Parts: sequence; structure tokens; C-alpha cells
Amino acid sequence: METTSKDKRFTTELEKNIAEIRKELGDSVDLVKRNIFFLGNRQVSSVLFYIDGLASIEHVEKVIDAMMYEGNEFVKRNQLMISDLQTLIEQHVLMNTSFSMIEEVEKALIAILSGDSILFVDGCHKAFHIQTKGWDTRSVDEPQTEQVVRGSRDGFTENIRTNTALVRRRIRDPELRLETMSIGLRTRTDVNIAYINGVVKKGLVDEVKKRLNSIQIDGILESGYIEEMIADSPFSPFTTVMSTERPDKVASALLEGRVAIFVDNTPFVLVVPTYFWQFLQASDDYYMGFMAGSFFRIIRYIAFIISLTLTSIYVMLVSFHQEMIPTPLALTIASGREIVPFPVLLEALLMEITFELMREAGLRMPKPVGQAVSIVGSLVIGQAAVQAGIVSPFMVIVVAVTGISSFAIPNYSASYSIRLIRFPLLIASGTLGLLGFSVMFALLAIHALSIRSFGESYLAPATPFQPNDQKDTLIRFPWWGMKKRPQLADGDTIKLGARQKPKPPNQVKKPLEMSKDNQSESGEAEKQSQGAKSNKQSQDNSDITGLRRWKKKTGGNKGEKRKE
Repeated sequence: METTSKDKRFTTELEKNIAEIRKELGDSVDLVKRNIFFLGNRQVSSVLFYIDGLASIEHVEKVIDAMMYEGNEFVKRNQLMISDLQTLIEQHVLMNTSFSMIEEVEKALIAILSGDSILFVDGCHKAFHIQTKGWDTRSVDEPQTEQVVRGSRDGFTENIRTNTALVRRRIRDPELRLETMSIGLRTRTDVNIAYINGVVKKGLVDEVKKRLNSIQIDGILESGYIEEMIADSPFSPFTTVMSTERPDKVASALLEGRVAIFVDNTPFVLVVPTYFWQFLQASDDYYMGFMAGSFFRIIRYIAFIISLTLTSIYVMLVSFHQEMIPTPLALTIASGREIVPFPVLLEALLMEITFELMREAGLRMPKPVGQAVSIVGSLVIGQAAVQAGIVSPFMVIVVAVTGISSFAIPNYSASYSIRLIRFPLLIASGTLGLLGFSVMFALLAIHALSIRSFGESYLAPATPFQPNDQKDTLIRFPWWGMKKRPQLADGDTIKLGARQKPKPPNQVKKPLEMSKDNQSESGEAEKQSQGAKSNKQSQDNSDITGLRRWKKKTGGNKGEKRKE
């Protein structure tokens, strides 16, 4: 039976170890092999392997200097014993570098392909795993998909360790745990799981690990791969896993008892479990006053309803229920549709698809050109279509309002879910009228009620109804009114101390009265201090035996010992 790299171990022969690495990694042009001679008198051979572009050249040169120059001088100067090379290098040579000892070939290959260096020394049966990661990364910048007016401007990058550090800066709790794993047979992508011990619900972390460990795939190139493979309802148009590139949003989710999944090479972090209402909440809601935050949150709920139902309701009313439209408005709509050759449903589908085409074209085109194309294209095409009699002016207004409302949804995943749901609702309304609209809307509601996100109800805390969690669902209560964590949290559920509501003073005094009070208080304080000094002097004078003066000098310890 042929042994794999997982079963192989290194030997004390340097040439065999080099041949093993060459056999596994081949003659890749970016695989660098550096020969290093240690201890000039004995000429001990050693070899350093690393990947050019992944390892930091400064760190590599630091290791080489320590082996060839600094280490040799230190050994000679202190006349150290060189019988045990491994101990000598560990304790006296690689003192300014971070390293560990490994003996498995598989671990060495993963280390080299991750940007670290592997040092082999002739006569040592273990290899030195030296931390030398140093590839070029994008600097921390403002998130592109989740803009805020008030709040932090830093967003996640493609470096997983930078992302976890951004969350650590916000939560300096020793109970914040980070666990790592590798997913992908060929990519071996690093994945970290973050949660707060004592706050996260029991069993949730184990469920997340179970789903991640069950993924068998050759490569993970983005967190969307994992999102699609761990979702509870893979055939649902609703997204049950939240993705975000804002560190403050992830920190807030961890404080509520959720679990964050960091994936290397992507700026999007996954948060589970997720409720539907969270997709309509923005970070600004918590950074401004609770009245303003609640108002803008209600605006987003209205935008969600308009984006989902406005086109369908318009098609339904114009096609089947004209009696429900006021007469002046019905005459205006009829005059606009007088020369339109298509039925209302086909007209609506044509406009919706055209709007989606322009939105997709503006997104894929170069940034300086994309915005101009989307704006000019919408104006020109809409005006030309109305003048040509292909669509009515009312239809252009309805589709435009629907599209603008979809942009008000903070989370991009939720916005495209609503765009998908809009089409079956539109077709049902245009074919069956109010009956089709009601049936399709009821089916969507029943489906949303039935799905779960890591075992939690997708529409919680509405169903099942949780009174305490209603303080941060449709509206946001002030911070001093939300004393407990959401129902999802377990263990430490209190997040706010008692009596945190701010209270102004009962009566504000005038400046002259405050100065008089300060003078009177200072005079009384002086009188009290003088009275205390006089009392102390009188007590000292009345102390005939001198016991108090003796205790003052000795501290009273000798007296206590004598009593014992």
C-alpha cells in the first residue's frame, strides 16, 4: 500500500528530506531553495524552503543572518556545546523569530504553501516551521456595499488575520474565542469561527462546526461557497445567512450570541443564525438617536413593501380591478395607455427586465462609465419608450419607484432576494388578479414561516412572538431601555446595568447662588478641619501615659504582639 504525505515523516538525512519536498511540490518556479552553512568549522548543511511572493523577504533574510552570522558568533563567543544541533538552534540561534518544530511532511507542505518557511538541518529529524508570511494585501478601507453616514469607516479585507484583528479591537473580552479549520481539498482555505463563550447558545457552535466539517469540495474561493452549502433551505429565495463587510456589525452580532465565520481571501464575513428583520437594519440605526433611527428603519420597511408589491398591485388594478382606482386617476392611466399595444403584464415584465439589464450593465462596466450609462440609459430609454408608445408614463414611474425602493435595503443579499420574489408575484397578479396576488403572497409568507436559520425561526422574534425582542425589531428602543440581550443569547443575558436612564438635575441654580453655596461650603469645611485639629491636639495633650504617641510612632504592632 502506497503511503501518502500525511503518513510520511522526516528523517535525519538532509538529502532525503529535500527530495521529499521536491517530489511533492515539483520544480515550481516560485519555490525557492536556499542553502545555508551553519557553524563554519563543522560546515553543518541546512536548507530553507519558501514560496516567492508569499513569504516576506525581510523575514527570510533575518533567518539566514541568524543562521550564518549571528548564530555562529554567539556560539563561538560563549563557547557553547554543539553536540545537540536541534537544541542549540532552538535556544541560541533562532531567538528573534517565531517558529515551531514539525516532523510530518503534510504539515510542512501546508506551511510552505501558506507563506511560511521550512528549515531542514542535517542531522535533525524534525524541521523548523518559521513564520515568514508577508504577501501584499489591500489596506483597510471603507466598505463598498454598506455605506453609513455616522459610524466607523473601516471594513474587512481579504486577509483573514486582519479581519479577526478588527473584531478584536472592538471586543476586548477574554471570552471571545477563535477556532480555525481548513476547508477545500486543493485550496485548503483557512476558516475561523468566532463566538463569545458564555453568551452564545449551547449547541450552536457545535452545529456550525458540524456543517463546516461536512463540506467536501476541492476549493473555497469566496464565502459564498460556504454560505450556499450550510444554509438550512438551499432552494429558498430568502437568504438565511447574513454576509457583511463591516467589523462593527460582526461585533454586534457576537454580543447578541451569534457566531461569525471568517473565510480567507474574501472581505465578507458570514453571521449565523440570521433573522429576516436584520436585513432591513442598518448600522446607522444604533449610532444616532433612537427616534431618528426608528424613523429611518420604518422608511426601509416601507421601501421593502413598495419594492415587493407596487408593480404587482398596479398590474392587478389596471388589468382586473379598475373599479378600485379613483375615477380621475383611472382616466389619466387610460389616456396614457391609449396607444400602448401590449397588455399591462407584458408591459410591466418588459420594463422590469430592462431595468434589471441597466442595473447589471452599470454594475459590470468600468466605474467611471457605469454610473453615466445607468443614469443616461434610464432617462433616454424611458423617454424614448414613452414617446414611441411602447410603454405608458405611469408604468415608467411605477418601475422607477420600485427600483429606487430596492436600493434602500441595506443588505445586498436581501435586495436581490426581493428582486427574485417580485417576478412570480407579478405574474400571479397579472394572470389571476387579486386572487393570484393573495395566493402568491400567502405562499411566500407560509414559506418564510417554515424556514429556519441554524434551527432558529427565520421570522423570529415575530413568530414565535418574543415580547422582549420587540424593542429592536420594527423600531429601536433607547439603549437604556434594552437591558437584556436577544432571546438567542444564553448564559449572560444582561447587557445593561440598572438605572441607566439619564436624569437631569431637579433645579438648576443661578451662577451667583452657586458661588455663594461654594463659599459657604468652603467656610464650613475649614471650620470642620480646624475643629478636628483642635480635638486631636486636646486628645494628645490629655494622653498622660503617651500611649497614643507611642502607637503613632510604632504603628501599634508591638502593642498587639504584647497583648498576644
